[in-house]
Amino acid sequence: MSDDNLPVVVIFRRWRGNNGGDIIALFPEQPADYQGWFCDAYEHVGQHGGADYYGVIQVTSPVSDQDAAPLARELERIGYRLKPIKRASHKHHEARRATAQSYRP
Repeated sequence: MSDDNLPVVVIFRRWRGNNGGDIIALFPEQPADYQGWFCDAYEHVGQHGGADYYGVIQVTSPVSDQDAAPLARELERIGYRLKPIKRASHKHHEARRATAQSYRP
C-alpha cells in the first residue's frame, strides 16, 4: 500500500482455467522485490504478494469495472486510493524499477 495519499495505478484481471475465475489486482508501479522485476499484487485469498506482470497478463483476461468492484472496495477499505487502468506502459514498469532502486542502500 502507498504510504501517502496519492492514487495507486492498478490493473484488474481474471484468472482463466481452473482457478475459478478469481480476480487479481496488479500494481505495475509498485515493486515486490529489490530489483523491480516483480510487481505487487493482491487477491481476496492470499492478499498481497509479488507477481510477474507479463506472466499474469498471459494467463488472465481483462475484467469489467463491475466485476472488479468487490476487489476494488476491499482495497479501498484497507487504505488504497485506486487509479484503475487497462494496460501498463513502459513508463509504469520504469517507475517500478526506479522505486526498487531507491530501496537499495
